[in-house]
Amino acid sequence: MIAASAQAPGIDVAGVLRPEGALDDATALQPFHGALDARLAAHLLRRAGFGGTPDDIRRYAAMPVSDAVESLVRFPSSSVQAPISAVGFPALLAEYAPQGIRGLSGDARRQALASIRKEEVRDVAELQLWWLQQMLTTPAPLQEKMTFFFHEHFTTAAVQKGVTPSMVYVQNALFRSQALGNLRELTRTVAKDAAMLLYLDNATNVAAHPNENFARELMELYTLGVDAYSEEDVRQSARAWTGWRFNRMTETVFFQPRLHDYGTKTFLGQTGNFDGDDVINIIFQQPKCARFFARELLALFVYDDPEPALIGGVASMLQRHEYELAPVVSAILRSNVFYSDRAYRALVKTPVEFVVGTYKALGVDSIDRSALPALRAMGQVLFYPPNVAGWPGGANWLTSQMMIARQNFLAGLVNAQVMNASTWLDNVPMDPAQATHALVTSLLQDDASPSSYAQLKGYLAGAGVSALAMLNVENFQERIHGAAYLTMAMPAFQLS
Repeated sequence: MIAASAQAPGIDVAGVLRPEGALDDATALQPFHGALDARLAAHLLRRAGFGGTPDDIRRYAAMPVSDAVESLVRFPSSSVQAPISAVGFPALLAEYAPQGIRGLSGDARRQALASIRKEEVRDVAELQLWWLQQMLTTPAPLQEKMTFFFHEHFTTAAVQKGVTPSMVYVQNALFRSQALGNLRELTRTVAKDAAMLLYLDNATNVAAHPNENFARELMELYTLGVDAYSEEDVRQSARAWTGWRFNRMTETVFFQPRLHDYGTKTFLGQTGNFDGDDVINIIFQQPKCARFFARELLALFVYDDPEPALIGGVASMLQRHEYELAPVVSAILRSNVFYSDRAYRALVKTPVEFVVGTYKALGVDSIDRSALPALRAMGQVLFYPPNVAGWPGGANWLTSQMMIARQNFLAGLVNAQVMNASTWLDNVPMDPAQATHALVTSLLQDDASPSSYAQLKGYLAGAGVSALAMLNVENFQERIHGAAYLTMAMPAFQLS
């Protein structure tokens, strides 16, 4: 068996600071006219999805850049099978309290609600596994990557404030359906989504007692950023959003006119009898909104802390296309800066990207349940962000504790039965030199230092087993699995 080392490998921390070097402002967003090779094809598949199998990488490496990007941006028409675990509160209530909560005594009521909560937690775990499988096997990886991006951006948490599994599934489906749609319209829709209404208390926002939670986060976290609005803007926006309500027994959202504030409001310098839709329209007229989303998209696809000129270029595209995402994302994925050395492996993989990308790289087409505790140990649990700001990201994913969790996941996976489904690992040549080349090429696109390469080759040749904590290896095939673990524990595999 293979055991994970207690020592985290040395990692060159990326994903927080802007990469070194200068940006060519004039050409950064112009189309890249070079050819794709395995290295750049793998880069594209990591950024526009969750990575690729060796076969995927070879296939994309043979395409022109325009064809490769077009195949990712134009989603195939395939339906997503809804999980049976997306159960709402009314159905669970009927199961545990058929006579209704009001008909129960105090203890019976508490017991029914506790049972419902346990069922909801189990249902969310099934949703997590279902979504990880979608990420792994989807024919539209960019669609799933954008769904994941919006899940991190428009944060809501399950089993909090009455948010049920069915609500987070509906929100997840909304993000998928609008993955490359219009940002303004998605923001407008998610603002009235049941999970969002409950999570940020907008379902209790009424004219007599305005609640400012959603109004504040709408600007600070979702559209404009800090220092782009005043406290008075928060108050006026909250007034505009009054009147939206939620029926828990039917899990439906509705507008109650008598609870809305119809008075005149002044918001971001404009005055009128505004409602929530008007607030969204005014926000998206602000230049800071375009720059906010430009920064977010560049941090998703290119690198963190992008230069002001690069932000300005993408912001202009967003405004020119009226916040339609498809042409803007397509331009980014075709651009010189996207394929530049500065962008290459400049981002830290999130735990979800790391886990799904590992299955992908190994050619295993089914996520097993062990992925859920592994993600919990790494610090990212789908549908349970730590707070409304979401996960911090970047080098925060590379603490010693989280690196050990990553290594433990890798060690457990290469020892697991699921590895029998790997489409290529068991066909690695039974020769140390050839096996080393195959592993480093397939898993890292040759992004390994000479010393790491030599160490891996030595391990496959039988050297240094105890020093590498790779005990109880009985044959060369097991050693191949151990070598796959060592390869994926290298710095490059932690980076996107």
